Amino acid sequence: MPTKRTVLKAAAAAALVACGTPAARANDFTMKIGFATMNDIQHQWGTWMKEGIESRSSGRIKVELYPRNQLGTIASQIEGLQLGTVEAFTSPADFFGGIDPRFGVFSIPVLFKDMPHAERVLLDPELNKEILSLGSNRNVQVVSVYTFAFANYFGKQPIRSLDDFKGKKFRVNATPAERAKMRQLGGTAVPMHLSEVIPGLQQGVIDGTQSATAVYVNLKFNEISKTLTESNDTMVVSVGAVSRAFLNRLPPELRQIVIDEGAKVQARMMARSRELDEQMRKRWVENGGEWLRFSEADQARMRQLLGGIGEEVTKDNAAVNAFYKRLLSIAQKP
Repeated sequence: MPTKRTVLKAAAAAALVACGTPAARANDFTMKIGFATMNDIQHQWGTWMKEGIESRSSGRIKVELYPRNQLGTIASQIEGLQLGTVEAFTSPADFFGGIDPRFGVFSIPVLFKDMPHAERVLLDPELNKEILSLGSNRNVQVVSVYTFAFANYFGKQPIRSLDDFKGKKFRVNATPAERAKMRQLGGTAVPMHLSEVIPGLQQGVIDGTQSATAVYVNLKFNEISKTLTESNDTMVVSVGAVSRAFLNRLPPELRQIVIDEGAKVQARMMARSRELDEQMRKRWVENGGEWLRFSEADQARMRQLLGGIGEEVTKDNAAVNAFYKRLLSIAQKP
């Protein structure tokens, strides 16, 4: 027979569990992270966020990764962030332009000289703070910004010179900067979801596209064409965002863990993005692919054609223009 003391101890233990001891709070919250791609730098962001958040929260937040748009289209996942049905999402900043047009500034061409230059600019303390505040008035909390890679041109027919853009239809992410770029190059911009690009190429809806090498390798674009053209005119910049509705459901200490992990991983992500891009470039060649580069004359001509786009596409919105000029000012520092 249990003694009275034993019964009292058991009752006290049960009361502690009911009140929320650490054991009872395990996996109190689930944080779904969605993204459109797979096995790339965006997947890496999700993996490192999962590791950091689950470790620091002692398992109270369970993080689940959903690549290849398993949670819906890019647009629906961003809407889910605002509604609180998707806890976190990462993608090129362009896609958040409907929330705040300042997100589209990153796709302005000839902003960055190379990846280390882009890293220095994006991690500038004041600019980084401003970037992480974008979308906060629309129920979205940006916690990370990081380089994906320079975008390269892909065409069903090889793009060997600037003249090869003329009269061609190229898929874009629909930002004003991308539309203006295609117009300056003599082509037509066609906004299109990533999942529609390969069918669009096969059916002749588009003639080409521009994206990071990882996209071409992972989605096997080499089965359509073997050539990529390197121009280094536009950097793909991604952001990692968390639903403010989800953050507001978390206790303060867990909320801070999510925000801190996002900020902490930024520099690590940028270094990793360079490594992954180099690996993907090698894989493109190993898979039978070929790299093309414009002549020096075409490179100079391209920079001249694209140099005025930043002012052109931002001049009618004071907030966007001011953000662009701040970014440009930092980019131009020696």
